[in-house]
Amino acid sequence: MRITLAARASHVNTVPYNVMMPARKTPPEAWVHAAFVALAEGGPDAIRVEALAATMGVTKGGFYREFADRNALIERVLNTWEQAVVDVVITQVEDSADEPRTKLRRLFDLARGYTSETDALSVELAIRDWARRDRGVAQRLSRVDNRRMAYMRTLFRQISADHDDAEARCLLIFSLFVANSFIVADHDGRTRDMVIDAALDKVLA
Repeated sequence: MRITLAARASHVNTVPYNVMMPARKTPPEAWVHAAFVALAEGGPDAIRVEALAATMGVTKGGFYREFADRNALIERVLNTWEQAVVDVVITQVEDSADEPRTKLRRLFDLARGYTSETDALSVELAIRDWARRDRGVAQRLSRVDNRRMAYMRTLFRQISADHDDAEARCLLIFSLFVANSFIVADHDGRTRDMVIDAALDKVLA
């Protein structure tokens, strides 16, 4: 006779051998999150199934119920990153009915907020470094950057009918976004935010 766990629990603290405990399922999103943390802290080599499982306090068997292999996890990580830094950001900007200059300021403010988050910035920089050594990651980074540029291009072309001028402005504002993470110079008594705002005023004039 099969004894249910609920009925048995009132009598003893052990589970009879013929009662199967359901395996605790770790959702794929948890593995992706753990991979992002590992990437931010140790680069792509830190994304190892055994290490992630140990960090999460689960067995690696749960990983293989969700992903075919490490490459499948990496693909999911890159897909999630692209969605977060392109699709989600564009949706947030487009939710407003503002004119293009306001949208561009909103876009840069979102980007600035994104890079002020240590983990998010570390992931962005880790992926850019990773792309120098991995062709697949380089192709993904190129696609992400091209999508970012394409969106800015649509906004700047509403400001300037000169496509060369619009393209130059796109590059300037995108360079400001990327380079801001690497520049550690002081600004003669001004804060970095003050200088960035002044630079944006010039690019959006």
